[in-house]
Amino acid sequence: MKSADTINHPWVDRYLEYLLVEKGLSENSLAGYAADLQSLLVFLADKSFALKELTDSTLFLYLTHLRAKGLKSRSLARHLSSLRGFFAFAMDEKWYKEDPGHLLENPKLPKKLPEFLTRDEVARVLALPDTSTPLGMRDKAMLELLYAAGLRVSELISMKVLDFDPQVGMLRVFGKGAKERLVPIHFTAQEYLAQYLEFTRPSFKPVEDFMFLNRSGKGLTRQGVWKLIKKFATMAGIKRSISPHTFRHSFATHLLEGGADLRTVQILLGHADISATEIYTHVESERLRSLHRKFHPRSSM
Repeated sequence: MKSADTINHPWVDRYLEYLLVEKGLSENSLAGYAADLQSLLVFLADKSFALKELTDSTLFLYLTHLRAKGLKSRSLARHLSSLRGFFAFAMDEKWYKEDPGHLLENPKLPKKLPEFLTRDEVARVLALPDTSTPLGMRDKAMLELLYAAGLRVSELISMKVLDFDPQVGMLRVFGKGAKERLVPIHFTAQEYLAQYLEFTRPSFKPVEDFMFLNRSGKGLTRQGVWKLIKKFATMAGIKRSISPHTFRHSFATHLLEGGADLRTVQILLGHADISATEIYTHVESERLRSLHRKFHPRSSM
């Protein structure tokens, strides 16, 4: 049996509805789950297998198929995560008597350290905007906020004016899946943000309620923020490529270096699972090894 380009199945439709309505997943996340499950449905149709009769043996055939298509470990791990989520939901709905994915294990992933800036590099970038101009003050407030709160670029560009409470120095941030968190920011970031909002932002003649605006009074785009950061990185003499997410990685790394615990960093970053935060411990471990080699009396022997 040859499959059509798109295959519908009531179980998958019900699961995606659950992710959208009850879990509040974003459109991008939902599209990822849908694509992974569609891939499984196409494979089953090609092999004349039924989803309701899925077994662990069939799943292993499917994983072999994905490997043959050239899927790397990280993509395969994401794929398996999608399948396990679906099977857990299916078991709750009693669609299966036994979880067909109970033997699935994630492939070992390479420990890729996140790219981050040194404290000196951050200081050089933050010192560059010309705060005597409206655009410079906007850029200064934006960069200070990125580093002070560890924001994703999507969180930065969607932030509204009322999401900042100057009385207590807190930001209300809407992260992945529209999950809300409160993030404190330090006094310097508070000062620049308050000045920008009170004196500078009105000069852009706002037509939208977003916190950071372009010359037309509309919210900044991802591309706009990325270009600004690339420009300032080049001006600061930073040769490697950095992005808005580099500031988020720098925020987390510098907190850990300063003695913050992993759980606190997880909350501030808005990670649902601490495993997403644990990658930063590799950075901290390397720093500790470096300090040990430098200062332990027997390291130089």
